[in-house]
Amino acid sequence: MKPTITLLLLAALGFTSCMTTREARVDSDYSYRGNFRHYRTYDFVTGTGLTSDSSRLGQTLREAIQQRFMAQGYRKATRRPDMLVNFRVYEGDMNFHGFQQEDLSQWIKRNIEENDETPKEDRQGYQPVRLLLAEGTLLVTLIDVKTNRAVWNGYASGVTVPEGPMGEIVLKRSVRSILDRYRVFTEEFANGNVSPTGGNGTER
Repeated sequence: MKPTITLLLLAALGFTSCMTTREARVDSDYSYRGNFRHYRTYDFVTGTGLTSDSSRLGQTLREAIQQRFMAQGYRKATRRPDMLVNFRVYEGDMNFHGFQQEDLSQWIKRNIEENDETPKEDRQGYQPVRLLLAEGTLLVTLIDVKTNRAVWNGYASGVTVPEGPMGEIVLKRSVRSILDRYRVFTEEFANGNVSPTGGNGTER
């Protein structure tokens, strides 16, 4: 699958009038239209670039993401997954438009997902912040397949990938740090119906 990613959450190069910060950091932001409590399956975006990279580094990223998702109850599905996962490494400094938001887990607990029928006066506004991420950035994006919209971005700056085994270690640590920001478990896992080391069979 190779969807057109259309959401204000995606990384955007450029400037705004918002505050600028420059520091090595791990952070995330999300869409208020994300249906996070009901996602159960995922697959990876296919196409060009690192997501289709068959090298060891590309495979290392996919495996690290799979291991983390399996531990949270998600299953990899090649047909009709709930989410698509996209990832990319940006070299050098990067201007990034993020958002100031409460912790995703706390927002989910409040059960206030938005949709097209949500009145404008009841919608939560996004508070943008401009960041200058330095020394390379790994960006992981989750896309809702049903709406074809990105619903979550996680990113880590200061990611310089050296040659050889050390590069794999750097990527694994970066993925772990990023997905620490996505502590969302499937309903089955939360109810004790999915083993953290099982139920990860690929659906076809």
